[in-house]
Amino acid sequence: MLKIALIAHSTRSDNMGVGALTVADIDILRQAAARAGTPVRFLVVDWKDRRVPYVTGPDIEIRPIRARDILKPWVYARMIADADMVVDIGGGDSFADIYGGARLRRMMAMKYIAHALGRPFVMAPQTVGPFKGATARWFAARSMALSRIVATRDDMSARIAREMGRADLVEASDVALRLPYAAPPPRDPGRPLQVGLNVSGLLMNGGYTRNNMFGLSVDYPALMRGVIADLLAHPLGCQVHLVPHVITGRGGVEDDMAVSQALAAEFPAVTVAPAFASPSDAKSHIAGLDFFAGARMHACIAAFSSGVPVVPMAYSRKFAGLFGSLGYDRTVDCTRDDADSIRRSLIAALETRVVLEAEIRSALALGLARLDRYEEALVGLMQARMAQRGIRAGA
Repeated sequence: MLKIALIAHSTRSDNMGVGALTVADIDILRQAAARAGTPVRFLVVDWKDRRVPYVTGPDIEIRPIRARDILKPWVYARMIADADMVVDIGGGDSFADIYGGARLRRMMAMKYIAHALGRPFVMAPQTVGPFKGATARWFAARSMALSRIVATRDDMSARIAREMGRADLVEASDVALRLPYAAPPPRDPGRPLQVGLNVSGLLMNGGYTRNNMFGLSVDYPALMRGVIADLLAHPLGCQVHLVPHVITGRGGVEDDMAVSQALAAEFPAVTVAPAFASPSDAKSHIAGLDFFAGARMHACIAAFSSGVPVVPMAYSRKFAGLFGSLGYDRTVDCTRDDADSIRRSLIAALETRVVLEAEIRSALALGLARLDRYEEALVGLMQARMAQRGIRAGA
């Protein structure tokens, strides 16, 4: 048996997107292990939280950690010391210094302790950069150099990784393309058009700084009210669903549910989706819609990977990087475009959603093929580790 430590994953994040990465990455790792011929056990180093984990299973052990434990390297080191390999997904987009120094320092500490232990280190598909500071860039480049596998999820990240000295890359895509979900029943042609809209609590509140942290070119709250009004007034007769994808249960700057409920009070014709119990529940709900738009990237990935026509509403380069790398160019940019052009783009996409469906089919096939490269690299690393430990396939 191989033991695989997972870091910068989450079994209970309020952000369904972060949870989706964990569920999907574990699924890919299980399939790679089956191909390599070995059972696996996952040791998930996860932040302590009151929320009940939604990522569970007989092969999953959660090892809780607190932020202050990182200041005691031996505490964290003991958590991963018995692992055969360490897989780090960086929360998807946290391998960067745009979210502040504290988050990056914690991430680097966890990486370098694993490097010091000599465990084979895997950077699962994620965004690389941006790194504005020279020190952060140096430590990031060194960590990639020490990693056995470095997988990116978009072409821009691959370019940045190469510029930082890492030539050997697995150019993959977002693992959440393979997030399991329950397919919806056949659509009733007589029902109203079901349109989903994710409204980001983080953007409604101006980011963590509450002062347009992400440099949006639009008044985001006014934009979303305008989009809702456009959809409700459209002659297609849309039933509008607000779909929260970060659900804290206690409000706060990130919570999508609180802002969705507030908007529903302003627009009584809209409905608010339930508080999802897991990322797969969220994707299963989104899969039943006819059209989707939103600023939470993994809500958009849930739509995209279940074949629902989608317009991602970007607040950072990760959106265009991911979808553009697959040839899907329907992203609108809330840091560059004006509100009127964004609203026009959404309505145009809604009215030509059959075209978007065809574009998604070819783009999704490419994304899944790119994820096959990641799985193939994992199989090779697992087989090498099995050989080192004298583990025979099937044992």
